[in-house]
Amino acid sequence: MGRYILQRLLQAVPILALVSLISFSVMHLVPGDPATIIGGPSATPAELQAIRENLGLDKPFHVQLLKFYGNALQGDLGRSLLLGKPVLEATIERLPVSLSIAGYAMILTLIFGIFTGVIAALRQNTWVDQAAMTFALLGVSIPNFWLGLMMIVLFAVHLGWLPSGGYIPWQNDLWGWFRTSTLAAISLAMLQMGLLARITRSTMLEVLRQDYIRTAKAKGLPRRLVVGKHAMANVMIPVVTIIGIILSVLVSGSVVIEAIFSIPGIGSLLVNGILRRDYPMIQGGLLFVASALMLCNIVVDVLYAYLDPRVRYDRDK
Repeated sequence: MGRYILQRLLQAVPILALVSLISFSVMHLVPGDPATIIGGPSATPAELQAIRENLGLDKPFHVQLLKFYGNALQGDLGRSLLLGKPVLEATIERLPVSLSIAGYAMILTLIFGIFTGVIAALRQNTWVDQAAMTFALLGVSIPNFWLGLMMIVLFAVHLGWLPSGGYIPWQNDLWGWFRTSTLAAISLAMLQMGLLARITRSTMLEVLRQDYIRTAKAKGLPRRLVVGKHAMANVMIPVVTIIGIILSVLVSGSVVIEAIFSIPGIGSLLVNGILRRDYPMIQGGLLFVASALMLCNIVVDVLYAYLDPRVRYDRDK
């Protein structure tokens, strides 16, 4: 298992290098000059050139890229042009906010997605199954940004039940955090709920047709025990695999959702960096997010191996 984890970590290195190269290239192709934003409209050409030289923006593309790689290997992701602080420090400051929203969305996804899929499988071809799959289809079909805007109109503007935006840390006010995070978490989770519900339903139907399930029923075991102990143990194996994908989508989707709900997380940090041509913030922030996602996927793979001994046996060979 240790060798497998080491291999996955080594495989992540070229992927992260490619992510950095793409983000670096795209930002240098996009029109706009960070020196103009920093210097302001009244800056003279000489002042703008001095700013470019001070930031290293006057150097060739490959020189800037190699310098970024060299600094990243030392844990230095650069310094934000506009915030005036290291990118890593600014990202870590916003990380708890994004994690709290993504964690809330993940809990909603797991609870409602798995529950809906299991109930649909146990009530196959009934109105319960049809209603559950209709819910799943709507969740998969509705864009999360549109859903977020519609929920703001309904629950914040018309009903006044929840705030339309902002964020209160859970350490300061747990109820306030719940109120400010709910709409954003539901917007993020709805798509993943539908996906997880459909996968859980199909997996549960397949497991219920297995011989060991029929044997357990023939022995007279209660249905609750057959489903809860024997069936769910095997249903959770593919579900754990999907969790890694779901987490990746939740983190990437938070960029738009945080902007819609004015949540001061990593997503809004990246959006502001893009709008204001903050090259170090964009490049360093994307590399940080990509590294976190790669680490999450490795953890999910290890957990999958522990749940399925056959996978662990194959990897140990």
